[in-house]
Amino acid sequence: MGNTCVGPSISRNGFFQSVSAAMWRNRSPDDSMSQTNGESVHEHGAASTELESPLPVQSKPPEQMTMPKPEEPEKPVKSEEPAKPKKPPQVKRVSSAGLRTEYVLTTKAGNLKEFYSLGKKLGQGQFGTTFLCVEKTTKKEFACKSIAKRKLLTDEDVEDVRREIQIMHHLAGHPNVISIKGAYEDPMAVHVVMELCAGGELFDRIIQRGHYTERKAAELTRTIVGVVEACHSLGVMHRDLKPENFLFVNEKEDSLLKTIDFGLSMFFKPGMVLSLPYYVAPEVLKKRYGPEADVWSAGVIVYILLSGVPPFWAENEEGIFEQVLHGDLDFSTDPLA
Repeated sequence: MGNTCVGPSISRNGFFQSVSAAMWRNRSPDDSMSQTNGESVHEHGAASTELESPLPVQSKPPEQMTMPKPEEPEKPVKSEEPAKPKKPPQVKRVSSAGLRTEYVLTTKAGNLKEFYSLGKKLGQGQFGTTFLCVEKTTKKEFACKSIAKRKLLTDEDVEDVRREIQIMHHLAGHPNVISIKGAYEDPMAVHVVMELCAGGELFDRIIQRGHYTERKAAELTRTIVGVVEACHSLGVMHRDLKPENFLFVNEKEDSLLKTIDFGLSMFFKPGMVLSLPYYVAPEVLKKRYGPEADVWSAGVIVYILLSGVPPFWAENEEGIFEQVLHGDLDFSTDPLA
């Protein structure tokens, strides 16, 4: 079953004759079918000699017939698929714009969350956000400035963060410079833990008062100039002195005043003149200045302490810079009159 042999077509005079035709051509209908193969030979030998047409003998064998192979169905032609790109040996995380995966800090100090618990937001800057944090072992409160790595777009930005932390350690111990507790790093940010100054900004107290008396302004000026002298004696320019960057330790009237934010600060050598973008002093706007720029900034703060308004004012920054360059000051305004 299942396999059918297909033979050649046989003609009347061919070499092969149908077995049934040779045996049954002259057989009568009354012949019996019950004999065995041996009995058939003896009983019907005479009948076989009376065949009308004896089988002819062919002198040579027929040509060998070859069985035709069944036609195979045509295989569908596979369209050429584009080669798939090879997978990299290891999967790399796709970083978001500006995110730097390398370390910013040169030394490791563990995980911030192992030592501190972050609390409410205290302030927001260009590169970082300041949070209240509590040391887990002592329950003492500190301030934590978190600098997002995605905002560090260049190697210069990374170097600025490193230098800020280095300068804070360099100035550590001065009573009017905010002290650093430690620096930590995780894949998303650099965290700088420092002492908490809960008394608010000098800027806010000026706004509340309108202006200070000469005596009180003199006390604050002594502190500000002392910070400038300490920084310069240690080879550091602050470069961003302003009332917003001076904080009171507490809300008391005689609270200690401390300077913060050394993000723009840098080291310098005596006699060194820098060529950097504009800041406040005229020398800065002319792109040639030294540590004297901090002295100019301190003088601007003193003017604001006494008058409650900035010495240079205009509707836009360009107008302010023009006034700074020309040095046009108004000392006739009350209370300076």
